[in-house]
Amino acid sequence: MQNPEEIFHHLKEILVPYSTEMVVAIDKSDNFYLDTKHVMKNKKPMYFGSVKINKNYVSFHIMPVYVFPELLEAISPELKKRMQGKSCFNFKVTDAKLFQELKELTLAGYGKYEQADYL
Repeated sequence: MQNPEEIFHHLKEILVPYSTEMVVAIDKSDNFYLDTKHVMKNKKPMYFGSVKINKNYVSFHIMPVYVFPELLEAISPELKKRMQGKSCFNFKVTDAKLFQELKELTLAGYGKYEQADYL
């Protein structure tokens, strides 16, 4: 695996612009976690996304694709190969093209959350 800190840094940059309007639940050198200000029925804040360094890969979670699965209809086959579960993408190397696609997907997810009053 390429330097995980480098991968983490690139993926974190996708989420950081949203941090001013959300709640930064975790901000560590290996884990960055964003919640919305929307409180769900279980009295917990609604999760937006996170980036985390794991043992063999760096994971990027983007919850809007779980809440609004139609967001995934237009993703590339290359990005789809990186999917683990319903809202997680794993990376072992920096991939500018896929990171740009994730950036666009995150923006689209933010828009969906905004329309649904989840922010």
